Amino acid sequence: MVNLILRKGAEEARNQLPDLLEAAEKGRSTIITRHGRPVAALVSIEAYGAAVRQQPLTPVAGSGRGLWGQNSTRTLRKLRDEWSR
Repeated sequence: MVNLILRKGAEEARNQLPDLLEAAEKGRSTIITRHGRPVAALVSIEAYGAAVRQQPLTPVAGSGRGLWGQNSTRTLRKLRDEWSR
């Protein structure tokens, strides 16, 4: 069974909120749009909890640990020397 995500405009979602809440309880997500642009998602509490528990990669981004080898100073000097030739 394919679980399609519904898309509703803000006004339509407001008018159908009880039905959308019932759908969310059953695991169906709804994207709420404003002027055709997605602005919010109505999801089951289980899906929300899973998204919150997922660890972000931002703390790892840019750390560069191990990227330049054991002696990063030597590696950077070699790279600078290549550019100054």
